Order: sequence, then C-alpha cells, then structure tokens
Amino acid sequence: MFKYLSIYYLLPIFLIITACGSEEEMKENESNTSDQQTNDSSQPETSPESFSVETVATELNVPWAIQSHDDHFYVTERNGTIARIDENGTVHRQNVESTEEIVSNGEGGLLGFILDPNFSESQKAYLYHSYQQNNSILNRIIAVTKQGESWIEEKILLDNIPGSQIHNGGRLKIGPDGFLYATTGDANMEDKSQQTDNFAGSILRMTLDGSVPDDNPIDNSYVYSYGHRNPQGLDWNEDNQLYSSEHGSSAHDEINHIQPGENYGWPVITGDEEQNDMETPLLHSGSDTWAPSGSTFDSNNNFYVTGLRGTQLMRIDMEEETMEVVFSGEGRLRDVFIRDDDMYVITNNRDGRGNPDENDDQLLKLSHFENHSE
Repeated sequence: MFKYLSIYYLLPIFLIITACGSEEEMKENESNTSDQQTNDSSQPETSPESFSVETVATELNVPWAIQSHDDHFYVTERNGTIARIDENGTVHRQNVESTEEIVSNGEGGLLGFILDPNFSESQKAYLYHSYQQNNSILNRIIAVTKQGESWIEEKILLDNIPGSQIHNGGRLKIGPDGFLYATTGDANMEDKSQQTDNFAGSILRMTLDGSVPDDNPIDNSYVYSYGHRNPQGLDWNEDNQLYSSEHGSSAHDEINHIQPGENYGWPVITGDEEQNDMETPLLHSGSDTWAPSGSTFDSNNNFYVTGLRGTQLMRIDMEEETMEVVFSGEGRLRDVFIRDDDMYVITNNRDGRGNPDENDDQLLKLSHFENHSE
C-alpha cells in the first residue's frame, strides 16, 4: 500500500492558502477544485542529463489529449478543433462536424480523444466534448470518422453526462479488454458522485458501439466505479490493472487503483480518511496540489502523471511505492503519451490559468526518459 509522499519542494505559505480554493478562483472565485497555476520559482527544472527536450509543435490552442498514427500526431484543442501535426511539426487544424456544438466554457470543450484500434482501415475515433442544452452544460461521447481534413460524427455513444464550468472529467481510453472507458467529473455537484443512477463523478465503461457490457459491475449501467471528484487520467499496468489520477479538493490529489463497482469516497472521505465500503487512494498529495491530468504506464511499469498546478511530470514507481518529479520548467502539463522510445507532453499555459510564452501551447518530445525507469 502506498503511503503519503510529498513533493520534494514546499510551496510558499501564501500559495498553500490560495490552493485551498478553486481551479476557477483565479478568474471566477469558484470553490472546490485544484487546477490552478502556481508561480513557485523553487520548482526543480529538468537537468540536461535527465531528458533531451525537443519542441515538436508550437502555438497549439489549449490542447487536451494526444494520439499518434504513423508519423502524425493528433491533438484535441478545447475550442473544438483537432490539430494534426505532421513529421515536420507543421500544425494542420481539422474541424469536427458534430450534431451538437462544442462548447468550451470554463474547463469544458473538446477533451478526450482516442483512435479506434483499427484506425488504419476504419479511420474511426472517439471524442468526449461539452455541449449546451436548455442553458445547461452537458458532456457526451461520440464516434467520429476522419474524412479528408475533417472528423464527421457517426454515432452518439452516450450523452447527458453532467457538466459544468468546472469538473468535467473527460479522459477516454480503450482498455486491454477492448472496451471504452471514460472519466467524468462531479460537475460541481459533489453529492452526485455518490449516486450510481447518474454519470457524474464516475469512471464509465462501454462497448465501442456504446452498449453496456454484460459484465459491468452494476446491472444495465455504464458506471464502472464512482465516488470520484474529477479524474483526468487513466491507464493499465502490465498486469492489466487500471489506475487513475484525480483532482482533489484543496490539495489531496489522488492516484487510485480502480476496481469494478467500488466507491472512491468523494465527497465523504479525502486523503487518508477511511469509511466502510469506500476506497482510500494509493497515493495522495497531502497539503500540496498537483492537479494531475493525463497519465500513462511505461514498459517498466512506471506510472507517469502530468500536473497542471504542479507544472510537472511525475513518475510513480509502483514497486518501490515512490514518487518523484522528473520534468518541470515548461508550465502547466495536460497530457503525456509514449511512442516508440520517446515520451511526449503537451503544455496548457493558454488555458487562462498559466503564464504563456509566445510559442505556447507546445507539444514537447522527451527523449531518454527511460533513464528514470532503471
């Protein structure tokens, strides 16, 4: 079992105090989230011997999810476009033609994205995006097909997922079982996370055509696990065990081992608190704030997690039960992706909470990251 581990640096007192507020607090004075920007100059930057860092593409528009096929990358941008990045780093923006307008208010927009396992032939992918209905923000999952430089909606897999200005979840992954998994946030309605008759604060599981799998833990329900606050990362280790990264409230960000049908406690318990029939996290940030987002396992069973407020890439060693910051200095990091022997991350400095440079946001290539896996 993981024990509480803190980051190697301490946040200044005034930032710890402000971390007790909202991801939106810097703009809208909302409450109960942790995806904020920090200007802590004491954060460690990557040393040259740790990584070789290369800029692949610049001037991305608040990118959210990374996918790759052949020599190209596909990156969703929250305003509703998909950036196709060719082998020369040139960005070609592609439209998404959907039956509901993609709404990018607050933390919503075009979020999760995953290519079909047979993409070479099917040209199919799956998207998670926000939309508006009767003055309410909702989220939905759709199947799309690439046609030329556009992505055309083919089918609604699931809609009416609760949404809000904050806490929309949004990560999509296809598991080793061939099913589609999606993370949802509590949509700023905390108690909904404890209700399995809705989709808020959950990890959902469905077939690639949008049906409920027969072996889901709750009969006739997409809900695979619940009691989540705002999970934004998912991946499986070498033993096909599922893990997630999740935003906590006022720090207490979490890494969870996801078991089917289990309740992960929000908003009843946080951190090391315990209650019957509720799961405590394997690892949490204590009084620090990571605002963890995209995550992935490498071939050595290390779990890499990006941090937004934490402005860092973390490596979690599952065997040693340790965490270390292995990359920082480029601001807010939203997603991480491994291709061949290289790791790629995207920045999110233009999401309204960062301090963007003129070239932001960027897709960065981190070579020799395997030095941290030995």
